[in-house]
Amino acid sequence: MLEIHKLHASYGQAQVLFDVSFKVPLGHMVLIQGLNGAGKSSLLKAIMGLMPKVTGEVTWAGQSMQYLAPYQRSQKGLGYVPEDRRLFAALTVRQNLEIARPAASASKQSSAPIQLDDVLNLFPALGTMLDRPAAQMSGGEQQMLALGRTLMTQAQMLLLDEPCEGISPVLVQAIAQALEKLQKQGYTMLIAEQNQLLSSMADHVLHLASGTMSSSRTLQAQFKSQFP
Repeated sequence: MLEIHKLHASYGQAQVLFDVSFKVPLGHMVLIQGLNGAGKSSLLKAIMGLMPKVTGEVTWAGQSMQYLAPYQRSQKGLGYVPEDRRLFAALTVRQNLEIARPAASASKQSSAPIQLDDVLNLFPALGTMLDRPAAQMSGGEQQMLALGRTLMTQAQMLLLDEPCEGISPVLVQAIAQALEKLQKQGYTMLIAEQNQLLSSMADHVLHLASGTMSSSRTLQAQFKSQFP
């Protein structure tokens, strides 16, 4: 379970998150909605340790993430796909995927839960372009690659920033279907996204406005019972 308690985050003197508290139960898909500038991307960055100034508690699988660097949070099972995807443009699809495999699983490939074939089964279109540089892919194809690369890190929870933004409806459908499969496989997901298709799939929808979170009564009641 991911638990966020009284999270505040700032860029210098500009505070962007205010007293944010919620939790994401294991195996659930939770959607964060809000207008541009509401703080959705900043929230995901704060959870991953990528914000310059953060106070409050971030707990994943019972372990505090407070003093861990971003790469250490990744090693603990948090997988982050930023809005700009951050792919290696000059590398091929195959290279982008394989470079994400942790060193331990690279030496013992059979023991890693997620292999290249698993990603290709999830996104069959990538199998036809393994030797294509990432720079020559469409936005939707790049999004599938970015998600596949994060899975190759052996992430257990996915933090996705606008995975359906600016891509074709056909590829939005493919990504939605992939996320549905991943949830059935037990993945936990926190997604910043306005897309109504994902909203209909989510277990809970949280709303962020001017850095302040509101949520369904169910989530609020669950959280207050644990953090009175």
